[in-house]
Amino acid sequence: MTTFRLPDLGEGLTESEIVAWQVAEGDHVELNQILAEVETAKAVVDLPSPHAGRITKLHADPGQSVAVGAPLVDFDLESAAGQPGDDGAGAPVPAEDRAPSPEQQARHPERQSVLVGYGPKADHQERPKRRARAFATVPYRGRTGADREQHTPQAMPPVRALASRLGVDLGSVAASGAGGLILRSDVEAAAAPAAADQTASTYVPVTGLRKHTAQAMTESASSAPHAAVFSTIDVTATMDLRRRASERGGADPPSFLALVCRAVILAAQQTPAANARFDAGAGQIEFFGHLNLGIAVATDRGLMVAGIPEAETLAAGALTEQIAAQAARAREGSLPLSELTNSTLTVTNVGVFDVDGGVPILNPGQSVIVALGAIRTRPWEHQGQVALREVVTVTVSFDHRVLDGAEASAFLADVTDVLSDPAIALTR
Repeated sequence: MTTFRLPDLGEGLTESEIVAWQVAEGDHVELNQILAEVETAKAVVDLPSPHAGRITKLHADPGQSVAVGAPLVDFDLESAAGQPGDDGAGAPVPAEDRAPSPEQQARHPERQSVLVGYGPKADHQERPKRRARAFATVPYRGRTGADREQHTPQAMPPVRALASRLGVDLGSVAASGAGGLILRSDVEAAAAPAAADQTASTYVPVTGLRKHTAQAMTESASSAPHAAVFSTIDVTATMDLRRRASERGGADPPSFLALVCRAVILAAQQTPAANARFDAGAGQIEFFGHLNLGIAVATDRGLMVAGIPEAETLAAGALTEQIAAQAARAREGSLPLSELTNSTLTVTNVGVFDVDGGVPILNPGQSVIVALGAIRTRPWEHQGQVALREVVTVTVSFDHRVLDGAEASAFLADVTDVLSDPAIALTR
C-alpha cells in the first residue's frame, strides 16, 4: 500500500481543487493513466498516476480543495500484477521510479511522487494529450463497472468546474449538446430552479482561478498607485479600412481589436515606460526588451490573461489569428502557465459586453492596461460639421510610479492618432 500526495503543480500554490475524478475506488490503473482533473490558479490540468495498481481510497470529493502534500489517492501496488514493484506490464520498475514507502514518506514529506506531465513512462505507453479529447467523462464515486460507464455524463472541464461551483449534480442534468454533451447552458438551467427555491443567503466558496484573481487584484490595487486617462476617439477611418480590406476578398480582414493592439504597440514604442514594471524591492524600473501582449479573456472559470509573445513583430492579420487562437485555448483551459503569466502590457475589450468603457486594475507586474469600449455611431464633429461617426472610448490605467500624467497622456494620444487616422502607422 502507498499514498499519492498532491504535488506542487508548478505555480507555487498551497492548494488545488479537484474538478473531476477520472477513476473510482476499486479501479485498476496503469502508470501515467489520468487520475483526475485539477483546477489550479490558471488552468485545469490532468493529474497522471505515478503508480500501476488498484485504487483503494480517494481522499477528496469533486469541488474540494486539497493542500499540496495532503493525501490524495491510496494505492495497492501489489494488485497491478500480483507482485510488489511491478509496473502492471510485467517489467520491473527501477528503484528510482518506485513509490516511496510509508516510512520513507514520513521521513521525507517534501518528496512528491510525480509532477503533472513528468515522471516515469512505460515504453509502450504515451500520455494522452489534453486537446486530443473532445470531452472527458466524469465517473461517480460509489459506482463500479458497467453501471458507472452507463451513467457517466459527458462535459468539458470548464462546464464541470461550473457545475461544481453551482452545486449541480451532472448526473441529473439533461444534455442538449451533440452526442449527449452537457453544455454550460444546461448546467445553468439545472441550477436555476434550485436558486429560485432558496429563501436564505447563498454562499459560494472562492477557489481556484477566482481566488487567485481576487488575491492578485487586491495586491495590485493596494501596492500600485493607480491612475487613469481616457479619450473618446473617432475610429470611422479605421472601420472604413477594415471594410475595404473585406471587400478586396482573400484573407479575412484584421479584427478591430487587433488594429487597436497594433496602435497600442506603436504607442508603447514611443513611450517605453508603458511596457515596464516597478521593482519595489530593488527600487528601480525594469523596461522589458519585448512587448508580450496580454489579452484579457472571460472564461467559465473567471478572467484570464492570454499572452502573445513579442507582439511587436506581428502584423495586424497575424495578431488577429493569435488573439483568436489564444482566447479559444484560454476558454478550453489548455493554455500552459507560461502563456498565462508572460504578458508585459494588457488590453481588455470590455466593449464585447456592450459597455462604453471602464477603469481596469493593473495586471500585477505591469505598468499599463488599456480598456476598449463598445463602438457607437454618434453625432460627432467632423471637418467643421456634425456628422454620424463611429466612436469608441479608450481608457489607460497606469502605475503612477512608472508613468506620470504627461507620459500616460502622450501614450494615449499616440493610440488616438493611429486609430483616428490609420495612415499615420505608415510613418512609424
